[in-house]
Amino acid sequence: MISAAALRARVGAFTLEDVSFDVPRGAYGVVIGPTGSGKTTLLEVISGLLPQTGGLLTLNGRDATREAADARGIGLVYQLGFLFPHLSVEQNVTYGATDAALANTVARRFGVDALYARSVRSLSGGERQLVALARALARRPEILLLDEPFSALDPPRRAAARREVRAIHREWGLTTLHVTHDFAEAGSLGDVAVLLDAGRVLQSGEPADVFRHPKTPYVAEFLGAENVFAGGVTIEDGAAVFHSGRLAIHVAGAATAGPCHAIIRAEEILIARTSPAPSSARNQFEGPVTEIASVGPLWRVTIEVNGATLVAALTTYSANELALRIGDTAFFTFKATAVHLC
Repeated sequence: MISAAALRARVGAFTLEDVSFDVPRGAYGVVIGPTGSGKTTLLEVISGLLPQTGGLLTLNGRDATREAADARGIGLVYQLGFLFPHLSVEQNVTYGATDAALANTVARRFGVDALYARSVRSLSGGERQLVALARALARRPEILLLDEPFSALDPPRRAAARREVRAIHREWGLTTLHVTHDFAEAGSLGDVAVLLDAGRVLQSGEPADVFRHPKTPYVAEFLGAENVFAGGVTIEDGAAVFHSGRLAIHVAGAATAGPCHAIIRAEEILIARTSPAPSSARNQFEGPVTEIASVGPLWRVTIEVNGATLVAALTTYSANELALRIGDTAFFTFKATAVHLC
């Protein structure tokens, strides 16, 4: 378990301020945030490499606020590996390990046992990361801290290493905190997501909840929400309607009248070439297609509606089936429940 309560630390001019979140024992936490937000600094404070200047840090039920780094039972993996250059790969993996058989088993699981005889100076960036992972896990830590541990790996090896880390995490009941810039990685790995920016926690909770219910427009845009509108809610015939300029969007639930932002994730919007039949989806718009862009495995389609733009996402198969072109008319449909207000 990792529990931070109003945690503070200072490194030069940068400050971690009032950082609070919880990763339950045996859970997998992910920290996401822009460059310079303090993600690595946070890991170094938790590991004891940097002193905290305030707040409370609890690790597996112990007050670790003044606990020495080597007494915290933590394995830390940096993005660059930071291996011992004067030692071989095998000596790096087994350094500090109390069980040689376990160290060798971990090395085999990450495929670095085949590198044992090599100097770390001869390793690629990806190989260094795998060796660093094996070294941290060979000590059988209680808590594992990972700082972009897969960034130098090619996609197949990244997927394999990610699966292996998650498998060991489950088998050993490790409490893990993983810094990543990859939102897909955060969603697939994490039980808890912590969004950090400028040294402060903006939001934390289950990844699905954080991604679908951001607390602020800034959080929504950082997490990749394509449709973020400033405006306000009015109550019309007992129903809540959000207005942004000439765009009117039906909202579900007991929304309160007043200024706010509306957020609709692109994947919540259905696209058609013809006007859809009446359905439970209360929001139906049509407009000319102004942009079509490939983003990873998905396509983003943008239409113009009443002076605003709406973006929808669809798979490559659906994109090929619709065969939309710039200037075509498209119909966008989404339910009132897909609209998040903040």
